Amino acid sequence: MTTTAQGHGSLDAAAVAEALRQGDCGTVAGDRGTRAQYSADASNYRRIPLAVVFPRERRHVLNALGVCRRLGVPVTCRGAGTSTSGQAVGPGVVLDFSRSFNRLLALDPHGRTATVQPGLVLDELQTAAAGHGLLFGADPSTHSRCTLGGMIGNNACGSHSLAWGRTADNILELEVVTYRGTVVRLGEMTQEEIDEAIAAGDDRAELIAALHRLAQRNLAVLRTKLGRFPRQVSGYALEQLLPERRFHLARALVGSEGTLAVVLSATVRLLAPPPERALVVLGFSDACAAADAVPALLGHRPLALEGLDHALTDIVTRPETRAAIDTLPDARAWLFAELGGTADTLPRQAEALAEAARQAPGCTGSEVITDPARARRLWRIREDGAGLATRSPDGHEAWPGWEDAAVPPDQLGSYLREFTALMDRHRLQGAVYGHFGEGCLHVRITFDFSTEEGTAVFRSFVTDAARLIAAHGGSLSGEHGDGQARSALLPLMYGPEIIALFEEFKNVWDPDNGLNPGMIVQPLPVDTHLRVSPHRTPLPLATVLPFSADDGDFAKATRRCVGVGKCRSASGGGDVMCPSYRVTRDEKDSTRGRARLLYEMTQGEVITDGWRSTEVRDALDLCLSCKGCSADCPVGVDVATYKSEFLHHHYQGRLRPASHYSMGWLPLLARPAARVPRLVNALTSSRLAPALKRLGGIAAQREVPRFADQTFLSWFRRRTPQGDGRRGPVVLWADSFNNHFSPEVLSAGVAVLEHAGFRVQVPDGTQCCGLTWITTGQLGVARRIARRTTAALRPAVRAGIPVVGLEPSCTAALRSDLPELLDGDEDARALGRSTRTLAELLVHQAPDWQPPQIEARSISQTHCHQHATAGFGADSTLLARMGIDNTTLDSGCCGLAGNFGFERGHYEVSVAAGEQVLLPAVRAAAADTRILADGFSCRTQIAQQTPRHGTHLAQLIAHALPASGTSGRPASPALPNDKEHARD
Repeated sequence: MTTTAQGHGSLDAAAVAEALRQGDCGTVAGDRGTRAQYSADASNYRRIPLAVVFPRERRHVLNALGVCRRLGVPVTCRGAGTSTSGQAVGPGVVLDFSRSFNRLLALDPHGRTATVQPGLVLDELQTAAAGHGLLFGADPSTHSRCTLGGMIGNNACGSHSLAWGRTADNILELEVVTYRGTVVRLGEMTQEEIDEAIAAGDDRAELIAALHRLAQRNLAVLRTKLGRFPRQVSGYALEQLLPERRFHLARALVGSEGTLAVVLSATVRLLAPPPERALVVLGFSDACAAADAVPALLGHRPLALEGLDHALTDIVTRPETRAAIDTLPDARAWLFAELGGTADTLPRQAEALAEAARQAPGCTGSEVITDPARARRLWRIREDGAGLATRSPDGHEAWPGWEDAAVPPDQLGSYLREFTALMDRHRLQGAVYGHFGEGCLHVRITFDFSTEEGTAVFRSFVTDAARLIAAHGGSLSGEHGDGQARSALLPLMYGPEIIALFEEFKNVWDPDNGLNPGMIVQPLPVDTHLRVSPHRTPLPLATVLPFSADDGDFAKATRRCVGVGKCRSASGGGDVMCPSYRVTRDEKDSTRGRARLLYEMTQGEVITDGWRSTEVRDALDLCLSCKGCSADCPVGVDVATYKSEFLHHHYQGRLRPASHYSMGWLPLLARPAARVPRLVNALTSSRLAPALKRLGGIAAQREVPRFADQTFLSWFRRRTPQGDGRRGPVVLWADSFNNHFSPEVLSAGVAVLEHAGFRVQVPDGTQCCGLTWITTGQLGVARRIARRTTAALRPAVRAGIPVVGLEPSCTAALRSDLPELLDGDEDARALGRSTRTLAELLVHQAPDWQPPQIEARSISQTHCHQHATAGFGADSTLLARMGIDNTTLDSGCCGLAGNFGFERGHYEVSVAAGEQVLLPAVRAAAADTRILADGFSCRTQIAQQTPRHGTHLAQLIAHALPASGTSGRPASPALPNDKEHARD
C-alpha cells in the first residue's frame, strides 16, 4: 500500500485552504478558530486539521477530493463529530457534511425507502418518516444530532437494533466516490450482475473484480471468522461479500469509518413500528446479575433491552432527572425492557417478561411503566449516559478508552465480572451501561492522561481488555468503530490472516491511503495524539471565578466537553441548549465548539494569544449566556461562566464594547433616569433615539424599554403593610428590571405574598445582584456589588428569613453566581440556599394556602436561568392548584436573553431564536389564553415581536385575588392589556 497522502507535514494550512477555495469546493475554512474547533470529536484524540470544507453540492465533494489528491493531503469525513473512537479527526482536510450537504432527497412510503445525503441528521429523517408511520431502525442515543453518513461510517446501532437491526442491515444502496475520483453506485449483486459489471472494463469494473476475487479466495474464512454475532462491528464487514449475502458491497462499506470511499448519497430501508409500546423496568442486585438474566429475557422478543448500573445514576444531580431516578425500583442495577404490540397484548407480554426476570437470581423487583411521559424521562437517563459517565461520583474525569466492546449475550455476565476485576487490578473505575440485550457495554473509565504513568496504565489496560474480549468470542467495537482507539488492538482479536485481508480490502479501494489513514489498517498507536497529554504544558491562566468542581483549573473545566454533541440538537426536546447553534447550525456557535476553542486557548498551540484571542472572542459573541448548557449538557459544561471569565480578562485594561457600559451598568444608570423618567422616555423615543442607540451599542431595530413613572421601591416605602403576616417575614428582592421598568410585577408579588400570610420586607437601600456585570465580564465590579448585596441581606438570611425573587435571572444570580463570585463566603452560600422563586415559596412554605381558582388556559415560557437553577416544577404545581390548564412550551430560550438581544449585531439571531417556538406559539394562542412569562427579557421579546403581552405569575394570581376588604389591601394590579403597548 502506498502512502502518498500522508506526506503532508510540510504543507502550509493557508496554502491548502487557498487551493480548496480556488477549486470550487464549497465553503472553506482555514482559520485558526475553525481548525481548533475541529481538532477533536467525542474521543480521547486530538488532530489539528489543515482546513475544513463544508460542501453544499455533489461537485464540491468531488472537487475537494481532486484538490487533496493533487496536494497529497489525506481526507477525513465528519458528520456530527460524535465518534468516540477518534475516526472523525485527522491531520489533513476535514469534510463536514452536516452543515450544508444534508438533504432528504426522496422518501417512498409505499416502497418504505428514503434516499439521503450523508449530512442529514437522523431525527430529521425520523420526523419525515413518522408522517407516514415509518422509521429508520438504527437509533443511537445521539439521534438528535448524529448524521446518516456518520452512522454509515461506524455501523451505528442504538437501543432498538436488537429488533430492527444495525445501520448495515437497513442500507439498500450507496453512491460513493473513491479518493481517486471514481464514482460508484453500490448495492447487492447477483453473479450475473457481477459478471456484467466486470465486463464493462472501466474503473468500477476493476474495483468489483478485485473485491470478487478477494471474496472467492477466502470463502471459508469469511464464513467462520466474521459476522458471528450482530455486534461484531470491529474491522471491515467482509462477510457481506459472501454469495449467500448477495455480494452486498454497500453493506460491506458500512462500518469502514471513511477509510474506503466518501458517501455521496444513501438509500435506506424504513420500517413500520408496532402500534403500541410498553417499558418494563427490572431491578437487580448488581450489573452482573442483570447481565446473567439477559439470555432468558431475549426469548420474550423485546424491542430493546438496556442496562444501567447505579454508578451511572449516582452521578446525576439535575433535579428533574434525579427525581426520575428516584422512582426506579430499589436496586443497584436495572434493565429497561421495551416491548411492542397492541394495547390488548402488551399487558400480558409485560407480565410474562417481568415474571421471567423475577425467576433470575438477583432480581429485586419490576415495574411496568404505562405513563409515556415518565417512560421518556427514564429513557433520557440512558440516552445521556455517555455524558453523565464522564465524571465519577467522586469527581474524577472518566474517558471513553474502552467504550463499546461487545460479546455474545450468553457471555455477558462472565465477561462483565472479569472486566470489573480487570479494572480493579488496574485501580480504575467506570460506570457500566449499554445494550445488554446484544452484549454491548459502554463504560467511561478514570484514566489519567495527564501523567506518563497514567498513560501507561491506559495502554496496558486496553491491551489486557482486548485479550479478555477475544477470550469471550467478542468484538473490540460493538457500534462505535475501531478508530484510533482500537485499530492497533485488532490483531489481538483477529490474528494475522484476517488483518491481511483487511489490508487487501483497503488497498483495493484506496491504494493511495488518502482516506482517514491510520484507522483499521496500518493503525496509529492507541496512545498517540491524545487530547490530554503529559507532553503539553497548558498556558498559566489565572482565573477570577473559582471553578471549584474542576479543582480551580480552567483547562480542566473546558475539557469537560467530551464531544457528546447534545448541544448540536436542532430541536429542544425539553432543553434550552443551545439557542445560537439552532439558529446558525455552525459548530462555533455550539456549546461544544466554544468549549473546544477555549480548551485550545489553554493549550497555546493553535490559539496562541490566550485571553486576548480574537478567535475565542468571536466564538463567544453569539453565546446568549442563557445558562442552558449548565443544566442540559450531560457533562455540565457552563459556557456562560466561561464567557464571563474570558471577557473579564480579554478587556482588562482596555476599552470595552459600548454595550458593556450602556447595559452592563444599567442598574446604576437607571437610578438617575428614574428621577426623570418622562424626560428619558421622551429622549429614547425621539429623533435622537437612533444616535443614542449607536452610542450605546444597541441594535437599531430594538425599542428601548420605557422607565416607569414611579419605581416599585418608591411605592413600597410609602405604603402601609396589609394582611396578618401570620407566616412571618419574607424579603422580596426588588430587582433592577422590575423596579424601574415594570413595578406592577413587584407590587403584584406583594399582594400575593401578603394574601398568603407573609409580611413583606425589602432590603435597605437599592441593591443589585450584579448580573449585568457578570454577563459582560466585569467581574471586579460584580464582586464588589455581590459583597454589598450579601451584607445587606445578611441579617435576614441569618435570621432564617427566605428571600423571594420575581425576576428569574436575578433569582438565579443570588442562588448560584454570588456564591461563586464570593467563593468561601458562608453568608453568600447561605443567601443562595435561602433564595426562592415565588412558586417555590408558596408551594413549599405555604402549602395550606388556597390560591384563587382560575378556569383558564395558559402557555408558559420558562426563563432560561430558572430552567438551569430551579426548573418549572413548583410553578406547574401551583398552576394546577389554581385550576389553570397550562402548557409549558418546549421553546428553549426566548432569544432576548438580557443584554444579548439588545446588542448591535445580535438582533437577527435573537429574533430567529424566538421564532423557533415561542413567538409562533404566542401568535397562535387563542385570545383568551394567558401568556405566562416571568422573565423581563421574555416579556420584552413577546411584546416587541408579537401583538400579545406576557403576564408574570404574580400578576396572574394577584388579578384573581378577592377584592380589597377581605385583607384590607389595595386592589389587585391589572394584567397587561394586549391592546396597549406594555412598559416591558
